[in-house]
Amino acid sequence: MALEAADVGKPVSLPDMALGAANAPVTIVEYAAATCPHCAAFNHEVFPQIKAAYIDTGKVRYVFREFPLNIKDAACEMLARNIAKEDAGKYFALVDIMFHRQDELVQKTTDTLKLIGRQASLSGEAVEDCLKDQALLNKIKADRQFAEQVLKVNGTPTFFINGDMIVGGVSFEEFGKKIKSLLKS
Repeated sequence: MALEAADVGKPVSLPDMALGAANAPVTIVEYAAATCPHCAAFNHEVFPQIKAAYIDTGKVRYVFREFPLNIKDAACEMLARNIAKEDAGKYFALVDIMFHRQDELVQKTTDTLKLIGRQASLSGEAVEDCLKDQALLNKIKADRQFAEQVLKVNGTPTFFINGDMIVGGVSFEEFGKKIKSLLKS
């Protein structure tokens, strides 16, 4: 399914968290969830290669958007957004930590989020306050609703490469073929 890149590219309620040059010729938008094992596998195995080959070289702008599948995912997003504020580098570091601690997040969500928060100098009370932020939760819900209804995202991971939807786990080689074809055109 192909959408206009502009439709996929605009943030809805929350500002985008992105890496790479704003004027890069290729934009990848990923919809992911903290508790999704396929998203974690992508984060560990494929994303570092994309970052080195395409993001760090100015060829790709990479946008990460949360698509919470459950309340645990929403809680992870709330904490990451609260700690990082507008700092994309810090945000991506937190997302990476959460994917590496995925099993703990699934089994002991609140305790693990408090531990991650403590590492970012937040008290347990501050983490709990963050998780009660109804305004932030409403924005997360609005963004998910937009992704579902307008972009037709129905699972994670889902990627849009210059508007072209790709669903599920994708290898670095598959990404490379698609990116290279777009760079040639």
